[in-house]
Amino acid sequence: MVKDGAILCENGKILVAGKQREVLNHPAYKKNKKKVKDLDCSGKTVLPGFVDSHTHPAFIHPRLTDFEMRTQGASYQSIAAAGGGILSSVEAVRKTSRTVLADHVLNAFERMGAHGTTTIEAKSGYGLSLEAELKSLESIRAASKQWKGTVRSTLLGAHVVPNEFKDRREKYVQQIIAKMIPAASDRKLADFVDVFCEEDAFTLEETQEIFAASKLAGLIPRAHVGQFSPCSLSALLAYGPASFDHLDHLHTEDLGKVAKSNTVATLLPGATYFLGHTKYPDARELIEQGVAVALATDFNPGTSPTPSMPFILSLACTQMRMSPAEAISAATINGAHALRLADRKGSLEAGKDADIAIFKCDDYREVCYWFGENICERVLIGEQ
Repeated sequence: MVKDGAILCENGKILVAGKQREVLNHPAYKKNKKKVKDLDCSGKTVLPGFVDSHTHPAFIHPRLTDFEMRTQGASYQSIAAAGGGILSSVEAVRKTSRTVLADHVLNAFERMGAHGTTTIEAKSGYGLSLEAELKSLESIRAASKQWKGTVRSTLLGAHVVPNEFKDRREKYVQQIIAKMIPAASDRKLADFVDVFCEEDAFTLEETQEIFAASKLAGLIPRAHVGQFSPCSLSALLAYGPASFDHLDHLHTEDLGKVAKSNTVATLLPGATYFLGHTKYPDARELIEQGVAVALATDFNPGTSPTPSMPFILSLACTQMRMSPAEAISAATINGAHALRLADRKGSLEAGKDADIAIFKCDDYREVCYWFGENICERVLIGEQ
């Protein structure tokens, strides 16, 4: 933390950052003093823009029936068995035009940005057919061109098995491998491939098959793991995944290997909260074992309909016993590592993109303290 700090930006990059007196004495500032546009942030907290490294914005409708059933005690699994859950979002996405879907995605980006987020990972996953998954990725790309922030796209064809393949799941896995992944790669629609490795979704063996195909296509794997039941993380590390996401349940014996890898543990307490679960990811154990921990909203219509990274920080501090400094690091630089963007994003230092969030508070801990209101005053993205 730098008190009385200043940042000098030029051409969308941070030129120098540090103590105000150091920046004001920098040759670049002195040379361009008359041209510099000053923004007074006294009494404010200035942070790197949040990096939300796990979101699902390509959907049409909120899942209100699921929500109401949950208030009556229904579980995630029982809601899915009754026709709700992920599959209930599929029909609308399949029927909707790319333009309309892109409008919904852009709206999500703008809502996230209003809370201080400047970099977003955006997944497909509610189409579950070659045509609809590619349309979802195209919509994400179209929306990203209209939003000032940075977007990394992820193919999540392996979200669940769609109804038409219910009794032919291996055929669907092969469609992901033989059609979806090559098409997304060839058309440069995705940076990553994600798999929901979980009971009632995809098995560990199926996940490994999809990971192998992703690597061959030049796409980086990542995985939803351990949301409802533990999974062997060691078996997946061989594929160099960017992140393991959720991890509400895990085998602690895997953590030493994860700590030695470049894989980030992305925790999603918003989903735990919204599902009404009491077991949150064990952030303290992960941190103490040396695992790099990121935080993300998991913005989606069924289990975490929040665009607010500060709310996620509040959950991380109150429910997972992370310190405010740990939570902010997890939501910025560690999220940037989870997206393989840490050379450009996630911290305020010379040479990085000028993505900056300004908060109406004079102590950084307040960003995690206040919840239920938005204290982000201004967001600068690629500031000139």
